[in-house]
Amino acid sequence: MAEGGELDAAAIAEHLRATFLQTPLHKLLDLRFLPTDDGVVVEMPVSEAAFNQTGNLHGGAIATLIDVACGSTAARASTFEPGRNTLVTADLHVRYLGRPKGDVVRAEARVLRAGRQLVVVECRVVDPLGNVIASADFSAMVVPLRAPLRPTEGADPRAPDL
Repeated sequence: MAEGGELDAAAIAEHLRATFLQTPLHKLLDLRFLPTDDGVVVEMPVSEAAFNQTGNLHGGAIATLIDVACGSTAARASTFEPGRNTLVTADLHVRYLGRPKGDVVRAEARVLRAGRQLVVVECRVVDPLGNVIASADFSAMVVPLRAPLRPTEGADPRAPDL
């Protein structure tokens, strides 16, 4: 913890990692954080769990990958503090630009601007050859804690809505 009882960046990152691993959709899509010096990178295998009815990568799976990478980036750059407030997606615009060549896609997110309440992030999804599969604009808001929509076992109202 930092001075004044506030959480430092490392504590927030650890909290995000722990809550991330408890989300069933993240497990289904096998999303994985990759180590990075700046920003956030999240990887997803191109696998059957992420396919649509035509056997191609589902746009919703790509949007989820982007939402997780951008939300995690926004949480690290904002006034988000686990247990004191939460972070929610305010806006997500995805441009689908192509099909991946390879067995994995990677979302690379970086902050454009971080205010007290609103954080704006941009993201690129690339394949192993560096081809851009999708690009996105994203914004998130820091809001007061709220009760889960439908309480389930393990639901944590202190976690960000990533």
